[in-house]
Amino acid sequence: MDTKLVIIPTYNEKENIEAIIGAVMNLPIEFNVLVIDDGSPDGTAAIVKRMMEGGCKDRLFIIERKGKQGLGTAYITGFKWAIEHEYDYIFEMDADFSHNPLDLLKLYDAIANSNADVAIGSRYLTGVNVVNWPMGRVLMSYFASKYVRMVLGVKIYDTTAGFVGYRRHVLETIELDKIRFKGYAFQIEMKFTASQIGFRIKEVPIIFVNRQKGTSKMSGGIFSEALLGVIKLKISSWFRKYPEI
Repeated sequence: MDTKLVIIPTYNEKENIEAIIGAVMNLPIEFNVLVIDDGSPDGTAAIVKRMMEGGCKDRLFIIERKGKQGLGTAYITGFKWAIEHEYDYIFEMDADFSHNPLDLLKLYDAIANSNADVAIGSRYLTGVNVVNWPMGRVLMSYFASKYVRMVLGVKIYDTTAGFVGYRRHVLETIELDKIRFKGYAFQIEMKFTASQIGFRIKEVPIIFVNRQKGTSKMSGGIFSEALLGVIKLKISSWFRKYPEI
């Protein structure tokens, strides 16, 4: 039987973490969960460890890091752990229910049964499927993705999506230590690198719902990093030799 791991980075997610872990673990297909916590002062890690002691230790794991080290480094840490533990399929998602845990089944189906190497939970494949975001933020995100698509020349509608599934071979082939961005531009760099190598990427339409509990970690600086970073990413790609599948 294939093995599946969901990586959830956290910083101050005590309002959501127990519920999101429960929702993932109660899916009809078995997913394990790895939480990467960046020293949340609100006790997020303590909640996870309590759940592990309460009978989830075979399917729930945590890596605690000191201080906020960035979304990208959290996922890289999780990816390396997943490779070391030989998971077949690895997924990334937010802790705040902006990504519906049921959509993990769609992403899994896309890479396990539909010949894709990377599956993206896409907000923009069939229009704009975002709920409860301010219009300004919707427009900024939507046009940022169009801009990235144009500059990088990738056929991906939601280039900044943070709800993604990978076959292990993809993460083994991508040179993870060469991924430069630490913020949300990390999402762009991962997709672009997978595309440059030649992996098959499939977008799956989802509805993204703004968080109901806790505080958003998004900022204008995150989008600035992404918008400026893609130019550097494109230029560096002209001189880089990517791994072969």
